[in-house]
Amino acid sequence: MAMRITRRRLMEAGGVMAATTVLPGLPGSAQAQDAEAHGLSVFGELALPRDFPHFAYVNPRAPKGGTLTLQIKQASGNQSFDTFNTLNTFVLQGDGAAGMDACFDSLMTGSADEPGALYGLLAKSVAVSPDRLTYRFRLRPEARFHDGSRVTARDVAFSLNILKAKGHPSFRLLLGEVVSAEAEGDDIAVVKLGPKRSRDLHLIVAGLPVFSQAYWSTRDFTASTLEPPLGSGAYKVGRFEQGRFIEFERVAGYWAKDLAVNIGQNNFDRVRWEYFRDRQVAFEAFKSGIITFQEEFTSRIWATGYDFPAVKEGKVKKEALRKTEPVASQGWLFNLRREKFADPRIREALGLAFDFEWTRKTIMFGSYERMTSYFENSDSKAVGKPSPEELALLEPFRGQVPDEVFGEPFLPPVSDGSGSDRALLRKADEMLRAAGCKRDGNVLKLPNGQPFEIEFLDSSPALQPHTQPFQANLKKLGIKATSRLVDPAQYQRRTQEFDFDIVSQALSGSAIPSDSLRIVYGSQAAKTPGSRNLAGIASPAIDAVIETIGQARSYAEVVVAAKCLDRLLRAGRYWIPMWWNDQTWIAHWDMFDRPRTKPKFGSGAPGTWWFDVEKAKRIGKA
Repeated sequence: MAMRITRRRLMEAGGVMAATTVLPGLPGSAQAQDAEAHGLSVFGELALPRDFPHFAYVNPRAPKGGTLTLQIKQASGNQSFDTFNTLNTFVLQGDGAAGMDACFDSLMTGSADEPGALYGLLAKSVAVSPDRLTYRFRLRPEARFHDGSRVTARDVAFSLNILKAKGHPSFRLLLGEVVSAEAEGDDIAVVKLGPKRSRDLHLIVAGLPVFSQAYWSTRDFTASTLEPPLGSGAYKVGRFEQGRFIEFERVAGYWAKDLAVNIGQNNFDRVRWEYFRDRQVAFEAFKSGIITFQEEFTSRIWATGYDFPAVKEGKVKKEALRKTEPVASQGWLFNLRREKFADPRIREALGLAFDFEWTRKTIMFGSYERMTSYFENSDSKAVGKPSPEELALLEPFRGQVPDEVFGEPFLPPVSDGSGSDRALLRKADEMLRAAGCKRDGNVLKLPNGQPFEIEFLDSSPALQPHTQPFQANLKKLGIKATSRLVDPAQYQRRTQEFDFDIVSQALSGSAIPSDSLRIVYGSQAAKTPGSRNLAGIASPAIDAVIETIGQARSYAEVVVAAKCLDRLLRAGRYWIPMWWNDQTWIAHWDMFDRPRTKPKFGSGAPGTWWFDVEKAKRIGKA
């Protein structure tokens, strides 16, 4: 899970998350008073003063103009990688279009230099009650929707209430402790939280999109629609063809263009998202200049694919940027709702059949490291035996969780790199037999006597080179493992309904984990269709630790609790961990420029970039 870089930063490749994913948290310690503050901060004072001119990682004189063309590489909520059929991305229904967040402003917005801090956008300031249960957001009188109507406190209250009642399941899970959202006139929105509120709930509230109550009063908020909804953000929907492309046009008279949180950003006149059902076709579109910015996730293409003429001629630039933020957690997830995956010994045995060392060497050109933790490249990764502080949190669950939790955290074994490590397969066979499985000739049967069959569900063939050798090893164990590739709509439906054996999932990392992790690992999410808890993890210990993360009052306390969560998740064998990379791979047509300073958390690409006319002329793209 990741720090949310906000909609105003235009989908920073590799770092952006939508409102249905995790936001950074804060206790409001510096703002837990009735005096109005210009923002909200985690565990202390805001880094920037009330009159800060702009964020340090932008060019305040960046010119406006040009077009940025992208392909969707990260999805949240109801979005699909391969198609779209609705412009409403805030509900469960339909396949949501990429980029829609850019159309909506929120009360406050974040800094890519300061995880866990928000500064005023629609809201000029906020007053927090001493008990941190009441938040009074004072709206800017100049805030406007795209039709010129004023954004009022009634719109804020409407938005929070409808997201809690009818929004995507992730919103409903996050907003459970919002007691009320009401308007005091046009300019004061009062949000009251329940006594069991998490540390981060007010920041989640401040980061959610604000809708027009008048607009939605005549429309069904839960329905799919291709009518561009009324927003107040830096962009609005332009031309689009369902399932093919969608363009966003910069709003020339955008009401907040001169606010400090927006200076040097939203620099492109148009942002266009192209859709392709085939990754190779999409790459050809980049090579031909149809797509102008590309974040690459495939090591084979990164190592061998960027040798086309435009690269050799210097028209396309290829860069590897060192990651300073926590990386995405990625793995094959077992659907624990299926009886065949109920025994953790069976889950661990299946993981032994995946030869990462062979995969890394043969398929991934040595570019990746094995993922071992749910919090790689961060302070929250569990290492060694639990500290006394960790033990204090874990001790109440002794006897309810694996004993391993109280020792060294689980590490996937290192294979001999042959592609079919006999020692590991032998160990897997022993574990399967110990769990009650039996061989009948070449067929492994589950304890209930049924043949052991596994279907890997996906909507893209991109992982097949990695999955097929894995499946071949499973076959040696007597397991029939197959892949089922379905169209994006069917894939979304089946994952929303938890109708699968195994799926792959990648979730962006977070500098400050919050109790929003319950969306992915919480027991309530496990039984909520459409949630991100695809594995169906339901553990009282995990629930309790996530709540501890949400109630932590210092970064040190968050790290201790997150390490405990990491230990519990790894001990549960809920996934087969994949791999991670400490670099962000980007390629782009040489028609952009960028600030000299990179954000501390994230690459800044392409959200802080701008179109360079002279460069574009030199490569024939002006």
